[in-house]
Amino acid sequence: MSLGANQLASADVEALSAGGGTLPRHVAIIMDGNGRWARRRGLPRTAGHSQGVEAVRKTVAAALDLGIDYLTLYSFSSENWSRPKEEVGYLLNLLRRFADRDVALLHERGVRIRVIGERETLQRDIVALIESAEERTRDNTAMTLVIAFNYGARDEIARAVRELAAAVERGELAPDAITPAHVARHLYTADIPDPDLIVRTSGEQRLSNFLLWQSAYSEFVFVDAHWPEFDKAQFMNAIREFMSRERRFGGISQTTP
Repeated sequence: MSLGANQLASADVEALSAGGGTLPRHVAIIMDGNGRWARRRGLPRTAGHSQGVEAVRKTVAAALDLGIDYLTLYSFSSENWSRPKEEVGYLLNLLRRFADRDVALLHERGVRIRVIGERETLQRDIVALIESAEERTRDNTAMTLVIAFNYGARDEIARAVRELAAAVERGELAPDAITPAHVARHLYTADIPDPDLIVRTSGEQRLSNFLLWQSAYSEFVFVDAHWPEFDKAQFMNAIREFMSRERRFGGISQTTP
């Protein structure tokens, strides 16, 4: 007799926990390598992006099954606008299709959707799709899926600094009273815990302007596979690696004399 989905998920959690450690509450992923995956197969870059959407679906389902509270996906950076016009248009259409097809399915599974990034310069229909997805799923509690779209960490920090400067100018805040907590409250992620684990695919080992402030004490796992190849097994391997580490947050080891 085959196991049900809930039993399989429980078995996965037990397998991960067997080696000790705790599951990350928040996993963030830099989804890299769509273009290289396509080029190696003689396909257009758009084919890599299309296949990458399937990897997104698999990863979201795996995170839900494992009981991850927050999953953040770096889907489109503020620098990606410099890519060829046709590719940018294809990526925007993927977002539209995601809103048409996937939001309803995620809503059924109790996923809350949050989108972080600058919206003022986006097309009106894109903003409307984002706002609709957030509003439709705002009361869901199974997991929060954070999509970083038109996002850049330096821009995010600069925006927070501008807001704090305006508060100082209005006399609401003294300059010497500003703390890291004040900055954090003005970031897009003000109500989202910092990522415990950041995963990057395709073998690259850099942040690429992603969650620079929030990643101060994150653990990093770099995966050689390109994003379209990323699946549940690789997701679990990354979490297993995280769970094997000792997080010290600037302190000293509790296990090493």
